[in-house]
Amino acid sequence: MQKYEMLMLLKSDLEDEAKEAELKKYTDIVASMGGNVESVDKWGVKKLAYPIQYKTEAFFVLMTFVADGAVVKELDRVAGISADLLRRVITKKEEK
Repeated sequence: MQKYEMLMLLKSDLEDEAKEAELKKYTDIVASMGGNVESVDKWGVKKLAYPIQYKTEAFFVLMTFVADGAVVKELDRVAGISADLLRRVITKKEEK
C-alpha cells in the first residue's frame, strides 16, 4: 500500500451540500476498496491561473490517502466522468 495525494478542483458555485457529497463519493471509494483516507484539506475558493471550462475560480481540496493502484485507477475513472470536478491530479507521496 502506497500513500497518495489527490488534488481536486471543484466548481466554485456549488452549494456546500453538493461539495460535501462530491468529497464523500471519493472518500467512500477509497474506504470501500480497502484504503484509508488520512486527511481531507479544504483550501477554499482560489483564482485559477487560466480559465477551465469558462470558470476563473475553483474550490480546492487536497485528499491524502493510503491505498493500492486499483483504488487510484477507480478514483481517476470516477473523477473523469464527474460534472462537478474541473480538474484532478493524483500523485504518489514519497516517504522521507
